[in-house]
Amino acid sequence: MGPRPTGPAPHFHRTMSESFFVLSGVMRLYDGERWIDAEAGDFLHVPEGAVHGFRNESNEPASMLMLFVPGVPRESFFEEIAEVAARKRPMSDAEWAELYGRHDHFLA
Repeated sequence: MGPRPTGPAPHFHRTMSESFFVLSGVMRLYDGERWIDAEAGDFLHVPEGAVHGFRNESNEPASMLMLFVPGVPRESFFEEIAEVAARKRPMSDAEWAELYGRHDHFLA
């Protein structure tokens, strides 16, 4: 993730767990109760249905490995989000709900 603040709002997935392993930099991780600063080597596991989030607010680049179980194809979700950002066209709540719903991503 680049140095400018970015990342999803707290959300959950109904059909998959998600884990984060910070590779470099400092990431803010939300564990359903509080935001914590995680550094290289830190790990957070999120069971399916649990609220979570992540952000890079450090003003420095950061990277992390994200693991989804079962191993569902999540690349298309991130590709669509990048496409929305590149278009710079605001999306309606209904459009966001449709995109999120197709990818098992529900706002908390």
